[in-house]
Amino acid sequence: MSEERRTAYRTAPLTIETWPDFSALVEANNGVWGGCWCMGFHPEGVGAGHTREGNRQAKLGHVERGTVHQVLVYDGATCVGWCQYGSPVELPNIQNRARYERGADVLPDWRIGCIFTGAKHRGAGVARAAVDGALEAIRAAGGGVVEAYPEQTAERPPQRGAFLHTGPEELFEQFGFVRDRQIAKWRWVMRTTV
Repeated sequence: MSEERRTAYRTAPLTIETWPDFSALVEANNGVWGGCWCMGFHPEGVGAGHTREGNRQAKLGHVERGTVHQVLVYDGATCVGWCQYGSPVELPNIQNRARYERGADVLPDWRIGCIFTGAKHRGAGVARAAVDGALEAIRAAGGGVVEAYPEQTAERPPQRGAFLHTGPEELFEQFGFVRDRQIAKWRWVMRTTV
């Protein structure tokens, strides 16, 4: 896809008004990762005891209460992706948490959780637009230290069928994030200040 097309994306926050757009994208992609509805980083989490419909209702509840920060990416009128962000209280669940906590001196002001691009729009700059939109929203909210938990792809064997729900390290490097510490074989804590 051309650079001109990539800059045509617009972003908007996930709100009750944009919920139908978000919901349509999630439903078109099998509930996202088998039905998580982008709940993995929230306090409720996902996994054992959680259902696709329960996750949907939990996410909708966060939207209704205003306890979610998420930037939706649009191609025209169609929602094609998102970037979730929030405070550590809002998004306490991160992968490799025990190892993360062993090296955590000071919590960040903000965390970037998951990044998602609809199947038909991958490789077209949606994730970049999503992270850019999230960082702009963080800046507008007063800024601070922002953490992300991307996966290293350089020097790593190809991951057949894998989708990096926290994004690739290279994406965050484009926005000035730098490695802080490693928390899994291929996962890093990266930080920047906005």
